[in-house]
Amino acid sequence: MAVVEVDGAKVSYRVDGDGPGLVLVHGTGGDAESNWGHLVERFTPYWKVVRPDYSGSGKTEDGGRPLRIRELAAQVIAAARDANATPFDLVGFSLGASLAAYIAAEYPEDVRAVILLAGFASGGDGRMQLEFGLWRDLIHNDRRAMARLVLLTGFSPDFLASLSPQQIEENIEAIVAGTQWEGMGRQVELDLALDVSEQIRRITKPTLVIGCTHDHMVPPAHARALAAEISGARYAELDSGHLAPLERPDEFAQLVTDFLRTGER
Repeated sequence: MAVVEVDGAKVSYRVDGDGPGLVLVHGTGGDAESNWGHLVERFTPYWKVVRPDYSGSGKTEDGGRPLRIRELAAQVIAAARDANATPFDLVGFSLGASLAAYIAAEYPEDVRAVILLAGFASGGDGRMQLEFGLWRDLIHNDRRAMARLVLLTGFSPDFLASLSPQQIEENIEAIVAGTQWEGMGRQVELDLALDVSEQIRRITKPTLVIGCTHDHMVPPAHARALAAEISGARYAELDSGHLAPLERPDEFAQLVTDFLRTGER
């Protein structure tokens, strides 16, 4: 694990493999390891994989102020540059997809291509406000209930039904123990205020947008809207809930590899 200082924050990141850069950006409440750790070996034969923890996640330390998308973007860019991994292909998940879209527009010289998984341009519609507001309240008042909600809305019904009660309980305990709750709360406040619509329209890099058919956190209409706004973007959909890197790792990794390596752009 490495650390780079950005505007007073000590940003932790991981580097694996060698070759051209591939930057993976995690989602709300996740981090470099929980969202991406099980996928790294699929990518290191082809890329130097950089996994930053932006503020509120992992080992990254900052002063605890409200989060801004431009500051998180600067953290991701600083980690990639510190790892000598620029220019890079960029993959973002959930809030990380919105952040990746911002980076692709604002730092075009650093980005070769971008993949946006289960992303959204704005958290401003009524349903998103209701959901993220509920997350905020549960993080403050009932974290075990929040862990249950993550499972209930994060995975597809069929996938969740395939787990035993014991497996579900073990997952709940892992979320309760492993989440940086204060940091996640700050990230949820960013979700509530997020709007990268202007940056979405300015992306000129080859782009793949991936939606998740059974996504109850960020319904796939958001991903389809992203694809419609980005000139030349390709769209694919996984038969998955929101947590596609965990539910459909093989299919997701194949989409990434095909798009970035075989010229399916």
